[in-house]
Amino acid sequence: MRKVGIMSMQRIANYGSFLQAYALKQLIEEFDCKVEFVDYHVGAPVITENADSKNKFVRKVEKGLETFQYQAPFAHKLSFIRYKQSFSKKYMPLLEITDEMNYNPTLDCLVIGSDEVFNCIQKNSNVGYSLELFGKDNHAKRLLTYAASFGNTTLEKLEKYKKADEVGALLKKFDAISVRDANSGTIVEQLTGKEPVYNLDPVLTYDYMNRCDKIPQVQTNEKYLILYAYAGRISNDEADWIAAYAKKKNLKVYAIGGIQKCADRFVVCSPFEVLAYFRNAEEVITDTFHGSIFSVITHRPFTTLIRKSVGNSYGNEEKLSDLLNRLGLTERMTTKVEETEHINQQPIDYEKVDDVLQKQREIAKAYLCQSIGE
Repeated sequence: MRKVGIMSMQRIANYGSFLQAYALKQLIEEFDCKVEFVDYHVGAPVITENADSKNKFVRKVEKGLETFQYQAPFAHKLSFIRYKQSFSKKYMPLLEITDEMNYNPTLDCLVIGSDEVFNCIQKNSNVGYSLELFGKDNHAKRLLTYAASFGNTTLEKLEKYKKADEVGALLKKFDAISVRDANSGTIVEQLTGKEPVYNLDPVLTYDYMNRCDKIPQVQTNEKYLILYAYAGRISNDEADWIAAYAKKKNLKVYAIGGIQKCADRFVVCSPFEVLAYFRNAEEVITDTFHGSIFSVITHRPFTTLIRKSVGNSYGNEEKLSDLLNRLGLTERMTTKVEETEHINQQPIDYEKVDDVLQKQREIAKAYLCQSIGE
């Protein structure tokens, strides 16, 4: 049995990060492989301006204080802090991840991805600039990526911060490279001269709704709209509009993933229960990559709010435009929350979307089979 490692963002307390890691593990295990998650040493961030504190304890305190600054019910704030603090203890065992870090194990194959594993020009001190995410010092016979993303890192930023040559030299050592978006593909082509394979995020590639037996049934006695967004990203004006819109439609607002001013309920649940809540929702408003994906795989009416990147600030425009374009769902995007009312009334041809997914799943299976098994 081949020993395969996955190096991803698996330790981040985030539903999307967990579900993409779990999905990729399931996909690789289908090829009779023993899968383990591999950790990387965090480096100093390239962007030091307004960077998070490097001290873990200080960072936790800062995050806690930040939570209390958000406009949201006090009880929701306490629940949010408890959810963040308990996430790893509750859910990492489901990925067979322990507190002990797993650095540089000897493997038959190391798969780097999915998620924004190549997003190296940023200020997040949880990740920083780590060349191990580009395969440096690995102890694997084969090295490949799956649906890796540079996120907001562009070729221009790599050159500006003088990292392009270093990153390019490491990328050339990979046996196979798969990316999830056009920006990442362009960078790989420019730095290596080779065209990568394009694969969808594992949450789309692994057929959660038909193959995962861990998604429970959740019962609620009210109809609800899911607002899936990071805390602090929904403006007060947007929150007020969402509250009025939900009231007009006689829906409660369930916030998942982040606390929100307009939420009737902040839902604390397991990653698998998230999909159960999405499946039962009347509609969804999100400004996240995985919130859009959860809406798609549960066949919900949804609106995706687009945030533009300005300078070093973190936007979502590039990755969400790319994702929804690949799924033929660009009409679900808007920069104005008020357009939700019109967008969510428009039916989605999910039969057509599922056809796209089925083709992409076959492409992903062929890529993984060939790349791991060569």
